[in-house]
Amino acid sequence: MSAFVSRFTLSALALALAGCSVGPDYQPPRAQTPGAYNDIKQASTSAKESIALPSEPSPLWWKSFKDPQLDSLIDRAIAGNISLQQAVLRIAGAREQVVQAKGAWLPSVNANVKATRQQLGLEGILKSTGAESKLESQSPEVTSAINTATQPVNLYQGSFDASWELDLFGGTRRSVEMANAQTQSSLESRNDALVSLQAEVARTYLQLRGAQTVLAAIQTQIDVAQQTLELTQSRQQHGLAPQLDVENSRAQLGSLRAQLPQYQSQLRQAMNGLAVLLGQLPGSLDAELIAVKPLPAIPAAVAVGVPSELARRRPDVRKAEADLHAATANIGVSVAQLFPSLSLTGQFGMRNTDTDYLTDWSSHFYSVGPQISLPIFQGGRLVSSVRLSRAQQANAALNYRQTVLTALQDVDNALVSYRTDQDRVNALNESTDALQNSFDLASDGYKKGLSSFINVLDAQRQLAQAQQQSAEAKVQTSTDLVSLYKSLGGGWQPYQDVKLPEYKVFGPAETVK
Repeated sequence: MSAFVSRFTLSALALALAGCSVGPDYQPPRAQTPGAYNDIKQASTSAKESIALPSEPSPLWWKSFKDPQLDSLIDRAIAGNISLQQAVLRIAGAREQVVQAKGAWLPSVNANVKATRQQLGLEGILKSTGAESKLESQSPEVTSAINTATQPVNLYQGSFDASWELDLFGGTRRSVEMANAQTQSSLESRNDALVSLQAEVARTYLQLRGAQTVLAAIQTQIDVAQQTLELTQSRQQHGLAPQLDVENSRAQLGSLRAQLPQYQSQLRQAMNGLAVLLGQLPGSLDAELIAVKPLPAIPAAVAVGVPSELARRRPDVRKAEADLHAATANIGVSVAQLFPSLSLTGQFGMRNTDTDYLTDWSSHFYSVGPQISLPIFQGGRLVSSVRLSRAQQANAALNYRQTVLTALQDVDNALVSYRTDQDRVNALNESTDALQNSFDLASDGYKKGLSSFINVLDAQRQLAQAQQQSAEAKVQTSTDLVSLYKSLGGGWQPYQDVKLPEYKVFGPAETVK
């Protein structure tokens, strides 16, 4: 018997090692990308000067704003953001699925201990066969033995059960391959969340500084309007100007002051938003952020790289590729279910009606042998599973193509916005300079009695609007740059080899790195 088991085990190992993996082997897709981004090809020469095309974007792109406070906020957000912590925990769950899938390669062993009271029904069998009447004529010892055997007995048993299913057709290998691909998908989801977090912190911070910049511009105009009101009041008191000029000047001042609450609200909301992004209570960063600071300057040139590298850099494209890999491996898992399964099962234990004899070798029992299971009729379930997995793989392939197209669209749209808003800022700067000169001339003329107050009010109104629009355009250009960096997919690379903070799972002693 032992020789049979040994030969069978060696044969099974040889078959397992030589076994094939059914289903298609995964082939990484090739992203179809143009040689250059569409907007760069169509942009003017002056616009292209702000784009360093051959260079790859820096993974630490936010440092191009040269703002230490922004750097600090992003670092703290990575350490404390709740959504990012959830993404890290999903990675831990995916890794455990890999461990579970690999466990199918190894035998499963179970230990059993049981005590039962049994009535074997031997007396009825003896009666039905007529043996009871014959045995009654035997010696008293035989009769006593029969009476003992027909009584209920206590049966004690301890045993080990083992089962090992051989991966002859690669179903388990495909399951492990799929679990690894799903883990990679979870990693890319974390990377995508990381990129989105960095961009959201930068965008909110720039909006905060932008609101402060616009408030400062409005406050400057309020100061000028206040001086104009005092001038008209003085001239009215000396009979040099009508009361109408005073009321118009007061109305202009009130109109400017009415614009303050809107940007004060944006300021408070931005500070609350940054606090939550850092995993803190709203208002916890007010003392740090309330001090007025200028809007960080944008860099002179921005590196965007080439479209062919975008698919390897964007986390969402990398996730779509991992999902395609998992869907491809799942076809092999479903196909393997169509083939026979071969298992080696065994049992060994000790059994007796007396616990004192459980350690006696004469009480041992065992069974060992191969088991083959062949699916014959499953109501079409297995074939349907194969068709479903192939459809899911085709859908994953289309999703990858769509994700690549969306990534290219995001970059081109961001380039268009960044380029056109830069042009708008330049035009508004020229307009603001001209309107400042116009207001200075109108004010000087009014003081000397050479022009009407209507000219002063109109020049002041146009200057205030231009200054406000210029400040808002600069903020929009800065946030456009953040959107461009986000669309390029950078920001996750420096954190691949860095362990993110440990997060508690269920108990204080259990953590996930």
